[in-house]
Amino acid sequence: MSPAEEERSLPLPERWPRASKFALSACAAAVAELVTFPLDLTKTRLQIQGEAAVRRDGAAAGQAVPYRGMLRTAAGIAQEEGVRKLWQGATPAVYRHIVYTGVRMVTYEHLRDSVLGRVEGESFPLWKAVVGGMSAGAIGQFFASPTDLVKVQMQMEGKRKLEGKPLRFRGVHHAFLKILSEGGVRGLWAGWVPNVQRAALVNMGDLTTYDSVKYFLLLNTTLVDNSVTHSVSSACSGLVAAVLGTPADVVKTRIMNQPRDKQGRGLLYKSSMDCLIQTVQGEGFMSLYKGFIPTWMRMAPWSLVFWLTYEQIRRTFGVSSF
Repeated sequence: MSPAEEERSLPLPERWPRASKFALSACAAAVAELVTFPLDLTKTRLQIQGEAAVRRDGAAAGQAVPYRGMLRTAAGIAQEEGVRKLWQGATPAVYRHIVYTGVRMVTYEHLRDSVLGRVEGESFPLWKAVVGGMSAGAIGQFFASPTDLVKVQMQMEGKRKLEGKPLRFRGVHHAFLKILSEGGVRGLWAGWVPNVQRAALVNMGDLTTYDSVKYFLLLNTTLVDNSVTHSVSSACSGLVAAVLGTPADVVKTRIMNQPRDKQGRGLLYKSSMDCLIQTVQGEGFMSLYKGFIPTWMRMAPWSLVFWLTYEQIRRTFGVSSF
């Protein structure tokens, strides 16, 4: 048998390992995203609520919008806009995770195993895991930033309708085309800096924590590489990711949702740092943790669903455990 015939006879995961891991992680992420999406929508609405820059700009003049907590916000969306609106923006969110999660998972494994030199069965230095996690998250989010922008803006469409404002988009593809026509290619990457910053922090919490906790348990306890170990590791990763990522997520959401001029420049904030300063000065430091509870409540089950699904899919297709 010739080398070419031998290569063709190999299973797909062995012939195209990175492409296979990309596809498997994208499938697992899509499942986790659809299951937990209503919490993401609730979180986004909470982060926009009471925005000091909007009040000062006068965009909300004459509109008394009462403050709502997490449960009242979710219930309000269901009652005022319909239960189906809890999944408004889910399509670009799934698009985003196909790109974002696929790229970050493949990048992290490549950095961990080939660049940072992890040896199987030995402890992996935490600083290397941090470097790998932050780098993978930043790279993945940069490529996925346009889909995240569309997701955030579509999540706010129901609120605009209740406030008597015209809807901006007819659907996902219309949203992409409109943003592109108004702001050019640059407009599709509006808010990419805080987006990448957030992704780096979240992945320092998610990928780094999951990988570190999992291998700590395998090396130092009687636990084996099964769903129990995956569940404990994912629970830890969800909590750490929420604590590290929420402030940057608030800034990212506000920058992406702000109105823009014809050149694609924001009308409320000049930069992510300007948004951070205005938010803290106008609403207090704890405003950076608006939406923390639904963020955490979403990240915990998201991490659990994703990691359990991903590890099981890898095992089913004959790919080694993450």
